[in-house]
Amino acid sequence: MGHSHDHAGHAHGPANYNKAFLIGIILNTAFVITEATYGVLSHSLALIADAGHNLSDVLALVLSWIASLLAKKEPSKRRTYGYRRSSILAALFNAIFLLVAIGAIAWEALQRFGDPAPVTGNTVIWVATVGIIINTFTALMFLSGSKGDINIRGAFLHMAADAGVSLGVVIAGFVILWTNWLWLDPVISLVIVLVIFISTWGLLKESFNLSLDAVPSGINYSLVKEYFDRIPSVINTHDLHIWGISTTENALTVHLIVSDSINRDELMKRCSADLHEKFNIDHATIQLESSLYDCPLAPDHVI
Repeated sequence: MGHSHDHAGHAHGPANYNKAFLIGIILNTAFVITEATYGVLSHSLALIADAGHNLSDVLALVLSWIASLLAKKEPSKRRTYGYRRSSILAALFNAIFLLVAIGAIAWEALQRFGDPAPVTGNTVIWVATVGIIINTFTALMFLSGSKGDINIRGAFLHMAADAGVSLGVVIAGFVILWTNWLWLDPVISLVIVLVIFISTWGLLKESFNLSLDAVPSGINYSLVKEYFDRIPSVINTHDLHIWGISTTENALTVHLIVSDSINRDELMKRCSADLHEKFNIDHATIQLESSLYDCPLAPDHVI
């Protein structure tokens, strides 16, 4: 039997977004204070709701930042993968926290329908305009890393959604000025809830799956197994497992029954390189077995 654990050509851990996190936290904290203050003064539930959401985004940025820092810590004898999984937990906690927050916002908006309060349209417009600028700027800082890291994607989606929500608040402010439709304020609040829910659901689903060691969404399990099965010297593939170590790193373990005449070192080198190039899997542990070995993990129902 042979064993491979090859990491050639792979840079571990997420990219460095320390500056983006710091700037985003400072800007959004200042905006939350400003928006909440003007929301109370202008009796705007839309502004108060958006301030509450922005506060949750500040906490999300803090959690994501802490997780990205922990993910870079070296492994130890106690934690052989280090703290890489903290990035998955941060994405999961952020998604759950957002769902709780939008539930509270929706409840308050429904209560406001029965007793609409006067809204100062000009204040709503100007404060929300500032929100568009800040949230768009913050979102752009995370844009480059949003495709390959759900921890960073969470930060990006929160900021991008907020920019869109703030735009909706601006539109509502203009309409209230022209029509005095006070019921529009809680309506916008419910729209905010819907936008946040849509942007959060995918993050919740993916982070939950990763926390349970599910196959990462960007990897097709069947294609990976088919890859191994098509290698001429491989007789059988079994005990194949694929999971996310963190929000940026994927791992695989597999048992391959191979012919006795193969060059095992060359096979493992080839597999490790192909897994990196074709499937974005860099932590590959490959156990090579002869056809004479009766592996207890060979049956499909055995984990």
